Amino acid sequence: MDQLDRGRLFGYGVGSVGTGIFGAVPGLLLLFFLTDTLGVAAGWAGLILLVPKAWDALLNPIVGAWADRTAAAGGSRTPYLMAGAVGLPVLFLAMFAVPFDGPVSGGLWVALFFLLAATAYSPFQVNYVALPAEMTDDKQARTRIVSWRVVLMTVGILVGGGLAPALTELAGGGRAGHAVMGLVVGLVLAVSMITATLSTRWVRSRPARQLGLRESFALARGNKPFLVLLVTWVLQSLAVNVMLAGAPYLATYRLDDYGWTSVLFVALVAPSVVVMPLWVRAARRWGKAPCLFVATLGYALVTLSMLFTGSPGQVWLVVGQCVLLGVGYAAMQLLAISLLPDTVSDDEARTGQRQAGALTGVWTAGEVVGAAAGPALYALVLAVTSFVSSPADERVTQPSSALTGVLVGMTVLPAVLLLVSLPLLARFARQVGPAPVTVPA
Repeated sequence: MDQLDRGRLFGYGVGSVGTGIFGAVPGLLLLFFLTDTLGVAAGWAGLILLVPKAWDALLNPIVGAWADRTAAAGGSRTPYLMAGAVGLPVLFLAMFAVPFDGPVSGGLWVALFFLLAATAYSPFQVNYVALPAEMTDDKQARTRIVSWRVVLMTVGILVGGGLAPALTELAGGGRAGHAVMGLVVGLVLAVSMITATLSTRWVRSRPARQLGLRESFALARGNKPFLVLLVTWVLQSLAVNVMLAGAPYLATYRLDDYGWTSVLFVALVAPSVVVMPLWVRAARRWGKAPCLFVATLGYALVTLSMLFTGSPGQVWLVVGQCVLLGVGYAAMQLLAISLLPDTVSDDEARTGQRQAGALTGVWTAGEVVGAAAGPALYALVLAVTSFVSSPADERVTQPSSALTGVLVGMTVLPAVLLLVSLPLLARFARQVGPAPVTVPA
């Protein structure tokens, strides 16, 4: 049997349905849940989102380095994957099933279970991202693996981001609606992550020395292409997560209907499934990094153009802009992630040590920073522009400054972050040159 036949590729990639959901749903809904269901002030809501993820950013490199040694000793990363696959769905449900009224008790509940959920996610995420470097030594085959992962992650993002707001609204909204959503989405998380865990038991881990937190970051600093790619990825992740956090506010306060949240999200993500093979072919011809540069620039320009829309009479224009963003989003997801295993493999050639877990631990720590700081930055914009939080059963009239903040925070801020990432991406392209991409079979 082919070591990387379609069954094994799908078995690995299906775990990305879970990682896509956990990346999308809290980023899309948790800030809005805190401010417009529990009534938590925007500044405090941003802090609630930031602290658990800051802890996760410190935890991921430690988990990755520890897993390198213990997984190699046992020959498998399966125990780490299973721990996260079982623990995360339960804690995800608890995060949205808030039993208390009031912003203080409700906010503390969300903070506690978001912290626990992030902790449970760490052993799965770090070891899952490390697997492609151990599944094969062939860079072309690794890109094939990552392509499956990214396509299925897009499906997860689409299902989670499209289903969760609609399901919450269908279940009556408020705390009860979010609890129902948490249960259904938690079940999907469990199925996808446990399936991937059981499907990758065949992957053998290789001997690696255990690194501490300081050594893990030193290892990353010594790999210059990895470090530049990481900073680029963090900036781009930060920009995308700012926009995700802003989507419910844009729908509610600029388009006058929360129901547009699901439509906008689907419009952003659905094109990825269609255009991703086109980006694969483009990257094969012109290189991953140059194509990523073009996609990022296009995404930034379309994001800025949304500053001039965002009113009920222009809803379908906003939807069209989200479709265009989806074209760039596909490349930003596929190409950056497909470059990661190559930098991990090149580090082994440079140092003589296989430290996939340590490097991917640092990578996922950066990813966590982007996922956490995005909503926190958007919350800061809301706080500065005097946004008024309220419980689910109370609707308030926002001041004009807050309505401006809702739009500027979702357009100008992410566009600036993306434009700042472009010189770094150009530097990375000069360091590594063009890298071929294999079309998924």
